[in-house]
Amino acid sequence: MKYVVVSGGVVSGLGKGVTASSIGLILKSCGFRVTAIKIDPYLNIDAGTMSPIEHGEVYVLDDGGEVDLDLGNYERFMDIKLTRENNITTGKHVLEKERRGDYLGKTVQVVPHITNAIQDWIERAAKIPVDGQSGPADVCVIELGGTIGDIESMPFIEALGQFSYRVGSENFCLIHVSLVPVLNVVGEQKTKPTQHSVRDLRGLGLSPNILACRSTKPLEDSVKAKLSQFCHVPMENVVTLYDCPNIWHIPLLLKEQKAHEAILRVLNLRGVAKEPALEEWSLMAKMCDTLHVPVRIAVVGKYTELLDSYLSIHKALLHASVARGKKLVIDWISASDLEQGAKKENPDAYKAAWKLLKGANGILVPGGFGNRGIEGKILAAKYARENRVPYLGICLGMQLAVIEFARTVLGLPDANSTELDPNTKHPCVIFMPEGSKTQMGGTMRLGSRRTYFQTKDSKSAKLYGNRSFVDERHRHRYEVNPAMVPRFESSGLTFTGKDETGQRMEIVELPNHPFYVGAQFHPEYKSRPGKPSPLFLGLIGAASGELDVLLQQSCQETVVPRPLSNGKIEKVFWKGAAKKPVSVVYSLCDRIYS
Repeated sequence: MKYVVVSGGVVSGLGKGVTASSIGLILKSCGFRVTAIKIDPYLNIDAGTMSPIEHGEVYVLDDGGEVDLDLGNYERFMDIKLTRENNITTGKHVLEKERRGDYLGKTVQVVPHITNAIQDWIERAAKIPVDGQSGPADVCVIELGGTIGDIESMPFIEALGQFSYRVGSENFCLIHVSLVPVLNVVGEQKTKPTQHSVRDLRGLGLSPNILACRSTKPLEDSVKAKLSQFCHVPMENVVTLYDCPNIWHIPLLLKEQKAHEAILRVLNLRGVAKEPALEEWSLMAKMCDTLHVPVRIAVVGKYTELLDSYLSIHKALLHASVARGKKLVIDWISASDLEQGAKKENPDAYKAAWKLLKGANGILVPGGFGNRGIEGKILAAKYARENRVPYLGICLGMQLAVIEFARTVLGLPDANSTELDPNTKHPCVIFMPEGSKTQMGGTMRLGSRRTYFQTKDSKSAKLYGNRSFVDERHRHRYEVNPAMVPRFESSGLTFTGKDETGQRMEIVELPNHPFYVGAQFHPEYKSRPGKPSPLFLGLIGAASGELDVLLQQSCQETVVPRPLSNGKIEKVFWKGAAKKPVSVVYSLCDRIYS
């Protein structure tokens, strides 16, 4: 097993997560099987109970692991399925082992107990298959969270220093990401932050093999030479991560600067590696830059002050819009600004929020918890339903669409969720019996669960290719009250997807609406570049006026763009179980992406 570790100093704008993801993608394109591990130095057992405003979104894996959002980047870039074991925190494992009695009779210390546990965990997690094949991967990319010098990172840095000796220098490559700021007054690139960061890293027992320098523009040769001299890194191993139109260009930047060759030299893999095959990725990145026909989506949420709170939502919308050949424009609307209280307290914000909502081609209400902004989200769902604006509600967004329907159509003004109003007389959404109200962490209905389509005539079933079921990831404690389902369906609201028991509602639709769909699961977590989530594809298609065309196509098509020598694009479609692919050729300037 080979290990590539990504550490970081002071980084601006582009973090270690994208760098680690890009390195994994390049190594995979060289023919290696790749896995990834994220080390988070905080004391939490996992990210499940952390505030999205403080730490960004909680990303959910197939096995129900609630993990750091960087694991979402790994999955999207490398197209792999990670496990909860691939996210290491200080609060995991060591404290559990102590309580279990593994250290009975000993004083539990940072060295050797914690450092040994970290090393054992890395080796164990690295061997878990994540690409659908059997056996361990060839290369494990490890991202060390936090900043070099942080107190909480010290045990992990010491563990990685020991680990480099355990596995041998030919199996361990350290990439250090650091900032090279540019002084606007004179345009000079300053190397001191990186020099100091590397000095601190070396003082802790680790010496970087490669420097990945974050800057606004490519590093000058004189700057590279200076960094090489003072940081003891070969000049050809100093690469720049400079500003670019979108993050899909980062793997291409690394390839152009031959970062993969530097990694392969350190790991002694040059003799078995293929040339990186990133033609399709490059084409997709360029496509994203050239799109010009806008599609405007209003995302009505609670945590809009930090966009990383909805990172997977953003990426899923981007994947779908690129697939439909549209330039994505997201209007982030704080749900509280849509409420009547904001009209009195902050009329300017109220007016601006409603202007954005009414100007959108489509509306999305994501998941969330708590009472703040609930009525604003319900108003957004109502506006979409009554004005026939395409709507996608995810998790809480689905539940609130059901509540709004009950209040407005069924004439139950006090209809609510027991999460929001425990004493409501008309509980449309109720607590799931298997949940826990006393312990918050890890007690929700989590991970991949199966949804069975109840009819093939629904929009959601067609978007998923008329399959009988689909597996998607969940994260919720509350569900639509099955006792009220007959009343909803008799009034025109249909539940087109249910779980294996038929009692838990998974997908809701309004058949007489252009696109009004709610999903209890989180389809954004399985969206990938080039493989957009069907429900997000449906929202973008409906918002662009192309839903009918989209529904007529087989959603089991796998679209593989290939650049041809004449400057055109060959797009090959595999339809369902068809044995032979059907090829269609477009010119790049046509900007037609199915």
